[in-house]
Amino acid sequence: MHGYQLSKRLTDALGGFWRVSYGSLYPTLKRLEREGAVEQIFDQVTVGRRKNVYRITDAGEKLFLELLEEVGHDTSSEDNRFRVRLAFFKYLAPDARIRLLERRRTHLEERLSTIKASLATTRERFDTYTLSLMQHGRETTEQDIAWLDGLIAAERRQTTANTVGSKRREARTLRRKERTS
Repeated sequence: MHGYQLSKRLTDALGGFWRVSYGSLYPTLKRLEREGAVEQIFDQVTVGRRKNVYRITDAGEKLFLELLEEVGHDTSSEDNRFRVRLAFFKYLAPDARIRLLERRRTHLEERLSTIKASLATTRERFDTYTLSLMQHGRETTEQDIAWLDGLIAAERRQTTANTVGSKRREARTLRRKERTS
């Protein structure tokens, strides 16, 4: 796909919380091409006008999965990084999804602890607006933790159901083989 299509697809997948600028998209595509993660599939002459069409390579798919599984260390940008990752979770194995969801929950639990400690020790020093902002932060963090708990539980149920279904199929196959032997 060409840059405009990629930008549109990313906007569709990521919604309103992350926008792709063409000023960063095209240099990134060129860098990924140099690294072998994407390749041009039609040259500019074949397309008829200056439109570079790219496709992801095997190395690019590997890099994509590595980036999805990567743990962020910069807490100021971790919220957005997590949202972007979550939009592409379907490409990860269930155990990787659970690990990342649990890591995010731990991050939020630490944040919640910090907010609660600040509220408990310095409440009288804050004006109404700052106190309201901190209470809002506490409430939204608690909601995010509950949401993550639901995602983790659903992922574990699905993983268990898949495992049970797989074992049942294996048992049926084994019984069939025993009957035909």
